[in-house]
Amino acid sequence: MADPLRRSSVPAAPAVDRGEWLLAGLVAAQLVGCTLALGGYRPEFRLAAYALTAAALLLLAVRRWRRPAPPLHPAGFVPLPFLALAAANAAFVSPVPWLAWPEWLGWAHLAAVFWIVLNGVRSSRTRRFLFVVLAGLAVVGVAAGCYQRFVQPGWQPLGGVRTAFLDRASGTFAIPNSFAGLILLVLPGVAALAFRRGARETERVWWVWVAAVLLVGLGLTISRGAWLALAVAVAAWPLAAGRGAWRRRLAFSALGLVLLGGGAAWLYRESPAVRERIGQLVRDGGEVTRPAMWQGAWNLFLDAPLLGNGAGSYNVLFERHRPAGFRDEPLYAHNEYLNVLADHGAAGALLLFGGWLAIAWRCRRRDETGGRAGGLDSRTVGAGLAVGLGAFALQLGLDFHLRIPALVAAFAVVGALAVAARWRIAETASPAGGERGRPWAVVATLAGGLAIAALAGPLLAAESLRRPARAAIDRLGAAGLAVPEAHVRAVLAAARTDLGRATAWAPRHAQAWADLSYVLALATRYDPAGARDLARAAEAAADRALALSSVCSEFSIRRGVARDLQSRWSEAGADFFAAVEIAPADAVAWYYLADHLGRGNEVSREPAEAALAYCLKLDPNFAPAYALRERFEQRRRKK
Repeated sequence: MADPLRRSSVPAAPAVDRGEWLLAGLVAAQLVGCTLALGGYRPEFRLAAYALTAAALLLLAVRRWRRPAPPLHPAGFVPLPFLALAAANAAFVSPVPWLAWPEWLGWAHLAAVFWIVLNGVRSSRTRRFLFVVLAGLAVVGVAAGCYQRFVQPGWQPLGGVRTAFLDRASGTFAIPNSFAGLILLVLPGVAALAFRRGARETERVWWVWVAAVLLVGLGLTISRGAWLALAVAVAAWPLAAGRGAWRRRLAFSALGLVLLGGGAAWLYRESPAVRERIGQLVRDGGEVTRPAMWQGAWNLFLDAPLLGNGAGSYNVLFERHRPAGFRDEPLYAHNEYLNVLADHGAAGALLLFGGWLAIAWRCRRRDETGGRAGGLDSRTVGAGLAVGLGAFALQLGLDFHLRIPALVAAFAVVGALAVAARWRIAETASPAGGERGRPWAVVATLAGGLAIAALAGPLLAAESLRRPARAAIDRLGAAGLAVPEAHVRAVLAAARTDLGRATAWAPRHAQAWADLSYVLALATRYDPAGARDLARAAEAAADRALALSSVCSEFSIRRGVARDLQSRWSEAGADFFAAVEIAPADAVAWYYLADHLGRGNEVSREPAEAALAYCLKLDPNFAPAYALRERFEQRRRKK
């Protein structure tokens, strides 16, 4: 079968050695694995992706040591200052190191994949291979999205059932917006391949078909932010980087908007889900939840404008600025720029985003040194890759794509391909004329990988045990009294075992200690004889969590519950008051305080009811609070 990216007018490329194909294969393997595994978000998938990246990085170092190679590309060094600052932030600033170091691994993953593709995947064939893999993954995602929309709305890869976004396609990702992010990266480059000069008719038909499929997939995601980002990027590109008269550039910009607008109008007319999604935006007068998360991130940035509040701290410290009545757990700011400002301050944002902007600015001037102008190196395709990166960068203002390993790797690959096409360095005519690497590079790569694995690897391994254990406990709480006692005992025993293993793997994982305290406290209900020992163990686990971090209100709540189980009412009260001080707008913290005060004497009954009333004011739909109010009323009637 003919290669759809080959141009007949370009001479055949020289053979590519096996080492470069192996490098490309390792990058492709992690792209495939992460993308087909819900974006690779779960910690066990992250570990696999990072292991493949480390293997590719070591292979690249060995190859450069064993044989002459062209100089390292200058763009590959640009992310390194941010990585150094982020490591210092995680070590000395972050109040949540069990979150900070895995986040740092994500940034290192981005820089490493960019470095590998830029410096190790140099031939046109291996670059074509990586782009075809990305395009193929996007098409597979569209097929999965069609199955979700038209056959089985609850289906998702790797088993399980989708419980949200049932009227939208998420493809092989967990979230439709993440799937839309992958399409944004690939679609403009695919369209450019279809319309570049010198393409054969069969190539045009093939790539037009792929572009049409991806447009269908983008429509099925019903991602308003992705649609808007693509429209802005397509309209802005002829004005920002086009050549020729302004009138012609404006015409191209207007044509792009008309085509995209026509497609959007057709979707609005034909799809009830699209009409509902747009109607919701109109009814709400814009976004509802995101502005609250953005405002919280901005306020956190103002708290520590230079160096930030610490890597990975946004979700925890959001409680300082949570608006009254806002009940969602944000996890991330849903705006990468604000999230980085909140966590890493102006210094981190300048090094990270300023570095990428510097690369983009340098790539505005195309270098014609060496290489060929066909395939991915053509001017048209380079422009398409840049449009995809621009649209992706715009969507980062509405989502958290740089926290999804599959999107991180895809962004790094597309970025490296675009930089390689626009910013070329001198290539040697023969291997004998290149530069040899140094053995210390291999040693440094191996030592650095082992150090990082020892530091952050156990945290991810522990998280892979903690997350399902906590999810199982939360499902028990949601099911209420409908769950048989035998099943509850089995779930608690399994969760206790897994959380014990998690804390053994990573003693610095504070959330794992807090969850272990939670399980031990719940177990006291089903083991009256051992309840006191379980309560003491729960307090000890909560103490470990608080010793590691004092900024999480949940940790204080867990110790308060353990102390209440031991009838240490005054000490428990100090914990619950500390929790509401940390999270003054969190209904859960006020609920636990009300429950605690309700266990006291007559003097504490009125404050208990006031705390409960405030809890329901913050969250009128908080079911446990109504059960607690019923208990208070029953006690009042008995008197």
